[in-house]
Amino acid sequence: MKLLFSSLGLLSTTLLLAQSTQDTIKSKEIESVTLIAKKPTVQSKADRTVFNVENTSVLAGNTTWDIVRMTPLVSIDNNDNVRAEGESVTVYINDRKSVFTGKELKEYLKTIPADNLIKIEVITSPSSRYEASGSVINIVLKKRDDEGLKGSISLTNNQNTKNSQYGSLNLNYHKKNFTQTFTGSYSDNVFITKTSSRNTFYADNSVSTIDSKSTYTGRNPSLSSTSEFELNDKNNIGLVVEYFRGNRTSESASFENNYLNDVLLNSFSQDILGRTNSNTLGTNLFYKYYDKQKNKILDVNLGINYDSEKGTTDFTRKDQSEVITDLRNFANYNQNRNYFVKVDYTSPLGKGGSFEVGGKINFNNNVIPNDYFVITENIPSANVNQFQYTENLNSLYANFSKTFFEKLETRVGLRYEYIDYKIRQNGNETRRDSYGTLLPNLLVKYAFTPNYDLSLTYNHNLWRPWYSEFNDFEMPGNNGFFYKGNVNLLPNPSDRIGLKFGLYKKYFLSARYTFTDQDYWTSYTQETRNNRLETISFPDNFKGKVEKFYLSASTNQNFIKNKLNVNLSLGWSYTDNSDFNTRNKLDRTNNYLNFFSGSTNLSYTNLFNKNINLSAWMSVDNQNYGNSVANQYNFFHNISVTKIFPVSQIETSLQLMNIFKRPSMNTTTFSPIGSFQSTNKWDWFGFSLTFVKRFGNQKVKENTKTDVEKNSGGSK
Repeated sequence: MKLLFSSLGLLSTTLLLAQSTQDTIKSKEIESVTLIAKKPTVQSKADRTVFNVENTSVLAGNTTWDIVRMTPLVSIDNNDNVRAEGESVTVYINDRKSVFTGKELKEYLKTIPADNLIKIEVITSPSSRYEASGSVINIVLKKRDDEGLKGSISLTNNQNTKNSQYGSLNLNYHKKNFTQTFTGSYSDNVFITKTSSRNTFYADNSVSTIDSKSTYTGRNPSLSSTSEFELNDKNNIGLVVEYFRGNRTSESASFENNYLNDVLLNSFSQDILGRTNSNTLGTNLFYKYYDKQKNKILDVNLGINYDSEKGTTDFTRKDQSEVITDLRNFANYNQNRNYFVKVDYTSPLGKGGSFEVGGKINFNNNVIPNDYFVITENIPSANVNQFQYTENLNSLYANFSKTFFEKLETRVGLRYEYIDYKIRQNGNETRRDSYGTLLPNLLVKYAFTPNYDLSLTYNHNLWRPWYSEFNDFEMPGNNGFFYKGNVNLLPNPSDRIGLKFGLYKKYFLSARYTFTDQDYWTSYTQETRNNRLETISFPDNFKGKVEKFYLSASTNQNFIKNKLNVNLSLGWSYTDNSDFNTRNKLDRTNNYLNFFSGSTNLSYTNLFNKNINLSAWMSVDNQNYGNSVANQYNFFHNISVTKIFPVSQIETSLQLMNIFKRPSMNTTTFSPIGSFQSTNKWDWFGFSLTFVKRFGNQKVKENTKTDVEKNSGGSK
């Protein structure tokens, strides 16, 4: 609380000093200028939706992670996995695949201030160029190319259940042919999550209820450096280095009651304390040849990525008499190494045509060792588990794009991927497999008139299991259950067909159909150990056809001389799970699911001509994944006010997050042995105060590639 008051005082003092400075130099003061955005906040193209956030008030007080959550079509599940239209995604940063995934991606994006953003692209129908198992989210950051040194300092104080702080320093230096960009940041945050579960087992209709509270503490520094040198007007070389360190602690306490025929049988409590130190280092050495007159590009990338995680987990379980019945200690030191070479080439082909070809060689070596010590029923035991996953994934792709009679735009692509992987557990090879996959895609867009166009897209995708999901070593979970991987997981193929009709480049009607014949989702089993029944969650293969239909309408409008921008999107989703449920014996869930969703972004620039910007974001959705069904709609909202002092280049902002309703998720997962209902209350609510000081010339240019890539996908 002292830190909060100190931050409030600092912010107030800064405002007063900045205003005082402004008043004393009125003779030199520049009159406030209203900046008119050239692009709408949200653009809808045939293959992607673009969230243009540069110079908008939505950035104030947010991190890049916060803006990703606000992006149209994007949702975050209760495991912090990023999804687009309910499907898993691959994240790119400046058109380069991110080295971060899962919770590490979340923590890394939370250290990048949103002030660095130009736009976020949600590419739902990616071309063959992308290494994607579905949709792509491309985060485009600023690139400054004016002479001299410039940058910004940002400080944010965030008050949720607990207090958190974020700070960042951005520097850019450009001199003749050399550009150096540096970003350093640090976050000190605390998040609290509360979970309530009700689990019903079909065999005897027994019920268990579990209430848990988890506290996550993180102190995370990160560094990012990009060095680029122009050899001449066509040749560039550069080096990208990213580093992230996570110092995290998690504490959880859960209480479990077990019932049979509504009669209490027994009760348990458990405590878990986890301490983790992780390091991630990503490097990318690149060479780029760009002939702007002939529109030819050769892009060569070589990289080495390394991440490690060293930690301990202490698990204690007690009965209703507070007697310890289970005591476990785990120590792990995970290490992952990745090596890759990637080559891309783009060239015009004929009149109105473009040809793109490329490939990548990728090697991964992942090790998860666990030393563990267990005391159950006063019987001690100790052991070591060693899991290793090695992989060689190679790919080739080609895209051909051509425009006919200035009205018909086409793109045909084909990607071939071949994977060879091996799994070893405690020195023994438990699985080895290899296979190749063809992944075609198609885009056709026809402009009837300058104001009316129709687009058709098709993509065949393949989602492969993450390496750790193969590891069948059992660990305790925060929800009272245990969890493990599954060495027999299979990849998940899917197909997607989309239609989009655009009117006046402001109104868009979309229809989408996706289907798959197999997937893997969370399942459950029970095992008796030491006279006690344990429930274990694990990923499992689910056969059966799933069909999804989606209709949406969206618009982007500007009012009051372009000061007020309004984006609105409404959608309806229908899922046919009948074959999926029948084949997997999920006869107690609905075969057909339908729900509505919607989101809106509002922004007002230069209120009362006083350099005050307002923004608001609201979203309603209902997340259903495989054998998990949502029991309620999720409602999110965010309101921010930003004051800009142009002369002193200072910005201050106040942000209110979900103040009217704290976010929660209520889902039920169905399996052959029972149903598992879980309600999670998230810590994404409260308010934050942000101070930004800029210096130097803030002129930027967008990170673009070719005109073909920039304009692909239709209307702008």
